[in-house]
Amino acid sequence: MKSIRPTTENALIEAAFSLLNQNPKASLADIAAHAGVGRATLHRYFSGREGLIQVLVLQAINETEAAADKASKHSESYSAALEHIFKAIIPLGNRHWFLAQEHGQTNQKIKRKLKQQNKAMSKVVNHAKIEGLFNPELPNSWIMQTYDHMIHAAWEMIRTEQATINQATELAWQTLINGLQGK
Repeated sequence: MKSIRPTTENALIEAAFSLLNQNPKASLADIAAHAGVGRATLHRYFSGREGLIQVLVLQAINETEAAADKASKHSESYSAALEHIFKAIIPLGNRHWFLAQEHGQTNQKIKRKLKQQNKAMSKVVNHAKIEGLFNPELPNSWIMQTYDHMIHAAWEMIRTEQATINQATELAWQTLINGLQGK
């Protein structure tokens, strides 16, 4: 029978996401304590702060990409794909926000991966503009930044228990499309 208790490595990763999203300068000792282990245990899994950050960034990229791919797989349009992705990413808000903080941006592999994601997103936004989801006069970078910030706003409402996942998701999506349609 598989244990439902998270592994030490997973506990450290979750503690790091939690603490570093609240305080980007949180120490490794703080992260270890939040995970319920000593700093020496943290160093058995991660070479140091940069090693931990790289693991977190790559995990966040992989998790958000997997959620986006799964959510948009059978979408009938680019607009529908953006909505499905938006709704799938909100529960991963702590990962999404971590990426937005530009952690690990000095790593070339991470920079390439994020650049590929931005390029793909920009292409989808262009198609959604053609479909009428967004005002075609708005720059893609503005739409993409707003999209990201609305995901964070929804996640923050859920995290602070001001709204349910469904409420926050719907409010954020309506705010996004109503604000960017330009009608």
